[in-house]
Amino acid sequence: QVQLVESGGGLVQAGGSLRLSCAASGRTLSTYAMGWFRQAPGKEREFVASITWSAGLTGYASSVKGRFTISRDNAKNTVYLQMNSLKPEDTAIYCCGVRNTVTSVWQYWGRGTQVTVSS
Repeated sequence: QVQLVESGGGLVQAGGSLRLSCAASGRTLSTYAMGWFRQAPGKEREFVASITWSAGLTGYASSVKGRFTISRDNAKNTVYLQMNSLKPEDTAIYCCGVRNTVTSVWQYWGRGTQVTVSS
């Protein structure tokens, strides 16, 4: 089992920045990837970014590429999402997840943190 706790959400004006954190506990993550998804009201959950735990390979949704950066701190078992140049359409609940890199299944999820971008 892996437990995930997100933090860092809040209210920010358009053009501003926020950094989200996701702290993982419970088991070793060497064969996993971690990532962020978001869900806005009335919309489907969408992928935002991911990073493999061992090699640090990253992937981004086209809508956030160049504005968001995902990173990890292996010693702290924590993944970060630095969000710059925020837009009102980035408003959503952001959830952190863990993907098994062998099965490609997203197995564990946090409860999420609200990000609201005002225009």
